Amino acid sequence: MTTSFPRRSAVAAALTLLVPGLAGCAARPYATLQTVGATVPGAHLVDMLVATTRAPSPVPGVVFSGERGPGLSVENIVVSIPPDAVRRPGAVIYPRRNPGDPAREFVALKIAPIEAKGAEDWYQRVAGPKRRVLIFVHGFNSTYEEAVFRFAQISHDTGVNAAPILFTWPSQGSIFGYLYDRESANYSRDSLERIIEDTAARPDVGEITVMAHSMGSWLTMEALRQTAIRRGRLPAKLTNVILASPDLDVDVFQEQLDEIGPERSRITIFTSKDDRALLVSRRLAGGVQRLGAVDLTKPEVQATFERRGIDVVDLTGVRAGDGLNHTKFAESADVVQSIGRRLIAGDRVSDSRLGLGETIGAAAIGTAQGVGSAISATVNLPAAAVDAGARERLARQVEETAASLGGSLQTATGR
Repeated sequence: MTTSFPRRSAVAAALTLLVPGLAGCAARPYATLQTVGATVPGAHLVDMLVATTRAPSPVPGVVFSGERGPGLSVENIVVSIPPDAVRRPGAVIYPRRNPGDPAREFVALKIAPIEAKGAEDWYQRVAGPKRRVLIFVHGFNSTYEEAVFRFAQISHDTGVNAAPILFTWPSQGSIFGYLYDRESANYSRDSLERIIEDTAARPDVGEITVMAHSMGSWLTMEALRQTAIRRGRLPAKLTNVILASPDLDVDVFQEQLDEIGPERSRITIFTSKDDRALLVSRRLAGGVQRLGAVDLTKPEVQATFERRGIDVVDLTGVRAGDGLNHTKFAESADVVQSIGRRLIAGDRVSDSRLGLGETIGAAAIGTAQGVGSAISATVNLPAAAVDAGARERLARQVEETAASLGGSLQTATGR
């Protein structure tokens, strides 16, 4: 006799697999978006626009809850990031208590609702000479304050000098809220589409990058699919779409690509086989493979992406601070800074002239100090791109580095 368990029990059982990965993490921040009066010398400021479909919260420091709001709300938030001496790239340091300490922690200096005129003034204030815009869409299990501080970190650490826009949708901020979050992402598709289209319509915007994480990748692809169906194509100014650890059914992704059409070449995907969060998501989805955890060592998987013209960067070898291996794109200094270098250069992240995996590999080798650490960096290259040209160039780079090291050793030993 077969016993059937309720769906809720199955979901709870699967999600409890995440608990060991969370056990070593510090307590999650709560109500830490309370403004402080001033920052400190050496701190970095990120002046962002935050658009949300969340409902407002009456709790000081929460600002917006995980509930669904009646429409789109927009805030101007200025985040202070502590000086470089106390923080490594990729790290977010939440306030341990209120008010936060700007000398050691991320803090908010300003949180204010903003209307159309205020948004215009904000853009003129933050737009750099290249008139770039970076839109970030967070993933599952993310509170409003976590999304704000994480995006501040990404915006600063990439060094892109782009006007930062955060789109935050109603996530409950709980590992047991997976199904609610998925429906909330669905609820937010039209609003994200509007943000992208309104930004692209501005004549003083030069280029747009959309970076989405986890379940936010599904939301982003749905918004882009809708745009392609309505308009016949994606906005020309949308030059890069980055899907980091996408919690997205691979079959659904194929259908979305069909609707998006030739502009799919602008998409770059970051994957990791050891992503434990996506392992749980796969179980919840009835065993269907998630896009962010595909096995890129399989030739048929590589062939599928190459046939579609999609570049994929394998971060399986990257080590970052995330116990679930789900936020490597942001927590690894090598990765987040390599993304920034590509965008600063004006290249598409998916540009086949230089695969991002090669860029990350070059960064690792270039920053190695001494013969021993250079050998280690070469042996443990943190990423590989699914792009034939990039793979060949990366292999040559490794060979050239080895030859160079051999010469250095010969000089040092006199042999």
